[in-house]
Amino acid sequence: MEGTAKRWDQLVRYRVIEIIAQWEGRLTTNHLCDRFSIGRQQASKDINTYSRDIAPGNLEYDSSLKGYRPSKTFKPVISSGLIDEYLHVLDREHDAGHPFQMLGGGVISSEFLKAPVRSIDVEVMRPLVKSIREGRRLEINYTSMGTPEGEYRIIVPHTLVCTSLRWHVRAYCERNRDYRDFVLSRLFGEPELIGRSDQSAEQDEKWNTWVDMVLQPDERLTAAQKKFVAHEYAMKNGQLTVRTRGALVHYMMQALNITLDKESNPAAQQIEVVNKNEIKGYLFG
Repeated sequence: MEGTAKRWDQLVRYRVIEIIAQWEGRLTTNHLCDRFSIGRQQASKDINTYSRDIAPGNLEYDSSLKGYRPSKTFKPVISSGLIDEYLHVLDREHDAGHPFQMLGGGVISSEFLKAPVRSIDVEVMRPLVKSIREGRRLEINYTSMGTPEGEYRIIVPHTLVCTSLRWHVRAYCERNRDYRDFVLSRLFGEPELIGRSDQSAEQDEKWNTWVDMVLQPDERLTAAQKKFVAHEYAMKNGQLTVRTRGALVHYMMQALNITLDKESNPAAQQIEVVNKNEIKGYLFG
């Protein structure tokens, strides 16, 4: 069992090597040291083993980057090459760097529902990641329902965000002079890095404001139904407080499948927001 666990741990590290190199365009030993709590010598050994035995020719050392970059012939070998793998590596709760622990009594049957992955190109992600890391301005070609042909904007991104429906980047928009959300699958072409900016997450007021959403069973439910819902959501005294960033309140509402109006079916919605006036200003539209 110990040998199996060791091989699994190594495979996870090789997979992260491949994913980071593909989507960020730059891999260093720090990526592995920080993620897996291993020493620099072990991290270097893992990268060399990946390059020699797992995927020869996939990585090239670049002294100007002080790390490795994907070669022109790079091809995913132990990952699918899809954007959701990289984005979930960023999500610490679903991080590939946290190997599964064997459960007592053997493996249990489980299934995870995966929604269709929205198309995001490597050519979009690499400059976007570099922009976030270095605080750089980024010129993007952004499409939307209003401008399906696309329009150029200059943004200063600071955080990648995963909602229940999609991934987007939180960024300062120079045209709107405000912080906005830009859906990653709506960026086309290769964004251009055009200089540094003083804008950062620190100036994003809604991002730095924490909002407590107080939830309770929908008042239109029967007493028995309210008790059932309160138990299901582990409410205390019939209420549950969910804390989220102001910039993410709207997405939390979507994830919980609730609205502020009374047009929805109470049996379907089940819960409602108590402090409606406090969160109205954070909703879209």
